[in-house]
Amino acid sequence: MTIYPAIDIRGGNCVRLRQGAADAATKYFEDPADPAKAFARDGSAWIHVVDLDGAFGGEPRNIAALRRIAETGLKIQFGGGLRTAENVRAALEAGAARVVVGTKAAQDDAFVAELVETFGGEKIAVGIDAKDGFVAVRGWVDVTARRATELAGTVAALGVKTVVYTDIATDGMLSGPNFAALEKMLESTGAGVIASGGVSRREDVLRLRELAGTHANLDGVIVGKALYEKRVSLPDLLAIAAS
Repeated sequence: MTIYPAIDIRGGNCVRLRQGAADAATKYFEDPADPAKAFARDGSAWIHVVDLDGAFGGEPRNIAALRRIAETGLKIQFGGGLRTAENVRAALEAGAARVVVGTKAAQDDAFVAELVETFGGEKIAVGIDAKDGFVAVRGWVDVTARRATELAGTVAALGVKTVVYTDIATDGMLSGPNFAALEKMLESTGAGVIASGGVSRREDVLRLRELAGTHANLDGVIVGKALYEKRVSLPDLLAIAAS
């Protein structure tokens, strides 16, 4: 299981939101490359980066920050506003190892198939952000009529190797992951699933590690606010994930 420390970028700064709300941001660093360097020093191999300006605005706005973060040597999973093949190509060329497509993927299966054919299923992840089981899009502003589990099964059939699953109700709340919803997601798709939202203590990661023992497609977990507020230690979480 892989630990993905998270960096959310808004206005060029590293921030965290509560439940995806644009008006509920806490700034932690002025330069997103600074926490990336710290995560690299602590032994992380991967990092999860979200361009919040891109997610809300519909196209990437922080490619320059992505390039700076890439200089750390970390493998970067990058998302936010990637709604065209050109956006995806630009992010990969700027240093992303894998891109996360959300809004457009939820609305257009043919677009997902095109990306897989062009860039390969290993480089394309689909971000599935769910509220009460239904997919939310455009930076979580709109909730669709499409079930998160159905989308996960569909994109896996199209060749996508990774799904990033976020339960909006738990994101940034430090309340623990929604394990029941996560299990349903794991059972609905053949893709690897990266869990996101709610991790607040090491026990949450221990429980996820146990879940990975019975669900081989639980590939990892994204940890954000708990790291910034020092509720958990990254070296400790990396050791748990590797055990």
